[in-house]
Amino acid sequence: MTVLTRRLAVKLGAALGTACLAATLASAATFPDKPVTLVVPFPAGGSTDMLARAMGAKLQEKWGQTVIVDNRPGATGTLGTSQVKRAAPDGYTLLVSSLGPFVIAPHLLKAVQYDALKDIDLLTVAIQAPNVLVVPASSPYRSVKDVVEALKKDPGKMTFASSGNGSSDHLTAELFWLQTGTSGLHVPYKGGAPAISDLLGAQVDASFQNINAVLPHIIGGKLRALAVTGDKRSAVVPNVPTLTESGIKGADVYSWQGVAAPRGLPPALRSQIHQAVVAALQDPAVKQKFSDIGIETVANTPDQAQAFQKTEFARWKQVIETRKITAD
Repeated sequence: MTVLTRRLAVKLGAALGTACLAATLASAATFPDKPVTLVVPFPAGGSTDMLARAMGAKLQEKWGQTVIVDNRPGATGTLGTSQVKRAAPDGYTLLVSSLGPFVIAPHLLKAVQYDALKDIDLLTVAIQAPNVLVVPASSPYRSVKDVVEALKKDPGKMTFASSGNGSSDHLTAELFWLQTGTSGLHVPYKGGAPAISDLLGAQVDASFQNINAVLPHIIGGKLRALAVTGDKRSAVVPNVPTLTESGIKGADVYSWQGVAAPRGLPPALRSQIHQAVVAALQDPAVKQKFSDIGIETVANTPDQAQAFQKTEFARWKQVIETRKITAD
């Protein structure tokens, strides 16, 4: 290649780079000019769906475009997540999901159609809430100490309900057993509602449920809360100790929801969408709606969210492998 040819190549490359940058900025400046879809990989009615609808309403106000919540349940949340992975990275398809597809399902399912750390761009951890160890009001167990003693006395006999294999309530129980050197009997249900129903009827002994799902039953005296799994007490049940306060170390758990996009969003557009999402999450009415049921708004940066995702990914991988958990 001659000197002249090299100079021409450099100029051409610079021109193409400038053109691409201009196109990216122009795309961000006009976004959105058509409806935006928020894919929720779970059925309507749950915490993730509630987040998507509350946030979507605020985004619709800000953007002046329709924001559609598209529920695509199946395969432990991986079906809808795979759909987002295959979407164009143009901002018009976003994912609103709980932690499962981001950090749990990839270790449980053999045929996950995406790489959670490479194909999906986590923009923010939107909200988080601790789980809470609850027993029926008629239960003889009145403390975490009582539960641990019962587990040690009769290993594998005490039943723990969950919303399904690999759910955060299931894995919290597994982590609890791991940290206490005990083992209970896991009873998986097809969703949180039937698990809570049998818990209320004392058909099962205990459960680590999402705090927002069982808060009305705790307040109403139908369930007894023994401990929360957060690193601090929950404002909605301030008299309930943490697991750490109860003598159980290393079992702090938060159930969380994040907002993500297909990998490859142009930087300017990525920043614009992140700012809009955070503004929606920080809206006083939206924050209060979640705070009232024990859910904390996080709304962190993409770098913070992805660092947290990597930590959670490694943590649950270790728990799943150590406890030999499967999705079957």
